[in-house]
Amino acid sequence: MRLGAHMSIAGGVENAVLSGHSVGCEAIAMFTKNNNQWKAKKLTQDDADRFNAALIETGIHPVVAHTSYLINLASPQAALWKKSIAAMEDELARCELLGIPYLVLHPGSHMGNGVDWGVKRVAEAFDRIHAKQPNLRVMTLLEHTAGQGNHLGHTFEELAQMRALIAEKKRVGVCLDSCHLLAAGYDIRKPDTYADVFKRFDEIVGIEQVKAWHLNDSKTPLGSRVDRHDHIGKGKIGRAGFRNIMNDPRWRDLPGLLETPKGPELKEDKVNLRVLRRLVEA
Repeated sequence: MRLGAHMSIAGGVENAVLSGHSVGCEAIAMFTKNNNQWKAKKLTQDDADRFNAALIETGIHPVVAHTSYLINLASPQAALWKKSIAAMEDELARCELLGIPYLVLHPGSHMGNGVDWGVKRVAEAFDRIHAKQPNLRVMTLLEHTAGQGNHLGHTFEELAQMRALIAEKKRVGVCLDSCHLLAAGYDIRKPDTYADVFKRFDEIVGIEQVKAWHLNDSKTPLGSRVDRHDHIGKGKIGRAGFRNIMNDPRWRDLPGLLETPKGPELKEDKVNLRVLRRLVEA
């Protein structure tokens, strides 16, 4: 895997690339705007030029962006749903300008209206977005979730249902999160259970739909449906689980991105990346 971490864009989008390079990232994850605000300062061609110059200088690729946490394409509230669609269109346009190939999205919460209703709502939102932006190269990646509350996407079946209902499904892939998998009840810790999990995933969704990984240990146990990230090898997955992921040839060359806790000097990223690399068997 091409390992990296989520990096801050404080001071300019190019700083995410430079910070990632400083701690040994081969790929990075980032927001393209403040993740807790609807509006953002427009990106310019100069921003894009500096960003791409940093990518060329460092050799980092690919970059995986993440949408704002405010977006809910499953919302039953008409105003929030339309606002989320507009925000998603903007996020995709920002990625297109920067040349970022992947944009990760939490599918959203049905807010009590039920899974089937929520899945259809998400698909309808995507069809509207795709119709309005027909020529974008950016692929949206539905993130597999831990299953808290009414959030969609914690089962493989829900991810498959969403993609099946989207007209242009080739524009939508999947991002897996190791912490979310365990919390949702998928045991990836032992070789045999790991193999069973991905046999099921391949049958239901398709291995080829996985375009990126978030690599996080879990503070909460198998099936807890609570999303709490921990440092690699320090949580309920443990090093054995990550050894399964790191040595699976199906993930070769995919970005594997940390979202683990970190301080301002990013020492934790260096440690977690080192732990992951040491798990790779020759």
